[in-house]
Amino acid sequence: MKRTYQPNKRKMKKKHGFFARKETNVLKTRRQKGRKRLCK
Repeated sequence: MKRTYQPNKRKMKKKHGFFARKETNVLKTRRQKGRKRLCK
């Protein structure tokens, strides 16, 4: 049986990586909050 989670690094980075976050205003709001780490 195939498991449900089939990890794919490229897909992951495309969806949740730094550049994906840069496209929206996620980073901006986190910077305003004074966040030490903006994204993982």
